Amino acid sequence: MAKLNSTIFPASEGFVRNRAHMLGLLDEMREIETRTVLASERAREKFEKRQQLLPRDRVALLLDPGRPFVELSKLAGYGLDNRDRDKSVAGGGVIAGIGYVSGIRCMVAASDSGIAAGSLQPMGLEKQMRAQEIALENKLPFVQLVESAGANLMSYRVEDFVRGGGFFRNFARLSAAGLPVVTVTHGSSTAGGAYQTGLSDYIIMVRGRTRAFLAGPPLLKAATGEIASEEDLGGAEMHTGISGLGDYLAEDDRHAIGLARDIMAGFDWSHEVEPRDFEAPAYDSSELLGIMPEDYRQPVDMREVIARVVDGSGFTEFGARYGSATVCGNARIAGWPIGIITNNGPIDPAGASKATHFIQTCCQAGTPILYLNNTTGYMVGRSYEEAGMIKHGSKMIQAVTNATVPQFTIYCGASFGAGNYGMCGRGFQPRFCFSWPNAKTAVMGGEQAAGTMEVVQRTRAERTGQPVDDAQMQTMKNKIVETFDGQMSAFYTSARLLDDGVIDPRDTRSLLVELMKIARAGDARQPNPMQFAVARP
Repeated sequence: MAKLNSTIFPASEGFVRNRAHMLGLLDEMREIETRTVLASERAREKFEKRQQLLPRDRVALLLDPGRPFVELSKLAGYGLDNRDRDKSVAGGGVIAGIGYVSGIRCMVAASDSGIAAGSLQPMGLEKQMRAQEIALENKLPFVQLVESAGANLMSYRVEDFVRGGGFFRNFARLSAAGLPVVTVTHGSSTAGGAYQTGLSDYIIMVRGRTRAFLAGPPLLKAATGEIASEEDLGGAEMHTGISGLGDYLAEDDRHAIGLARDIMAGFDWSHEVEPRDFEAPAYDSSELLGIMPEDYRQPVDMREVIARVVDGSGFTEFGARYGSATVCGNARIAGWPIGIITNNGPIDPAGASKATHFIQTCCQAGTPILYLNNTTGYMVGRSYEEAGMIKHGSKMIQAVTNATVPQFTIYCGASFGAGNYGMCGRGFQPRFCFSWPNAKTAVMGGEQAAGTMEVVQRTRAERTGQPVDDAQMQTMKNKIVETFDGQMSAFYTSARLLDDGVIDPRDTRSLLVELMKIARAGDARQPNPMQFAVARP
């Protein structure tokens, strides 16, 4: 396999400027993530008085020490809970990710009850449903640590209630697909949220702390006039001894998590593939910080990115002389084959045709595909329309949609227009989708959108004989630019779960190693599906 030769000069002015910009974005990202951790940490004294562990301590105790944990959607809900982004607490009130419990790779989701008592937030719901989808697609057991005050009735939205049914439906789907759902109910699991516990295959409850009921004492009294204590109505001892909802009675959080680990240890579930020999990239991953320019319109040779991600910086390019702005080729990551598609500019008809051909060869060989997004979209113009840009772009989109191998997407730079679709954007359901902090996603750039609207408005005015107010026109253009530019950043899109998280570019290779393992093991696993989910006694 040919080795890529880098032409990057880390001491150059452009590289130093790019690196400083990327590090600034990473600092901003870490500050947002740290704010969430600290917000939960402030509840430590309260938790300790109740002899409880904080949610992140629970997760750490559940996971196998020293094994990888791929945390998902850490920026979920950023800026949506508080208009002042400096006060926004990201994460959606949920900690979620893929890790190992008793040697078994599984999806882990925990209520971050140190924040607003774990009340369910709209993007927290989306985050949990995305975690369920990942577990279903990759055939992962689902372990959840529940302690939630339920939905915030002061910010009730009917769409969250209706869509929330899909959250419960997914638990039934997981169980019926032969994917065990193991739940520790550390505290409250009330109203509709009680089904988050009830739809589990294994339920662990904590003496004196677990509360599970469809109507808590206040609602019960308001609805029926009946008076009952929380413990009598839905405590752990009642549910494990009388209702049969709980299977295991734990004395405290540590005991409960130990029981969850024991349950997982009882599954014959290991499908780990033996590791392969491989050579590390020839170039330092830290140099990824200085490759991507602050201005997404500046050209970048994405082979420089590939050289710092793949084994031995080896890359066999496919059709290098045809549709050259679309780069396709084969490489290896941790010894395993991977097909790569990326962009050194807009996608033209030849590039779209080449990518379609390459996707089909990957499917034929069973090779996963990695999309490194860096494109302003498909080419436009008379000559490109005459060359069949629409049909060739559609052909590429069809290939992406129906590919039979795992597909992974990393937004490295721009991902605009239908180029986002052809490069397996989030809407095309790649197995996983992550962003670099500098990534931009939009139907087009703000200036292009403003220019388009100016042409439309001036043409309309000319047709109707109306004068053009240039000041008003400029105001409109400024507003359009502000709207588009304000929505295209990776922080904005990740807050809305339009990816699975924002990552440090230096972590790209290590993340891909784990994602490929997850997909490979999931595709090899043969669970024992049933007609229905496991039912409570």
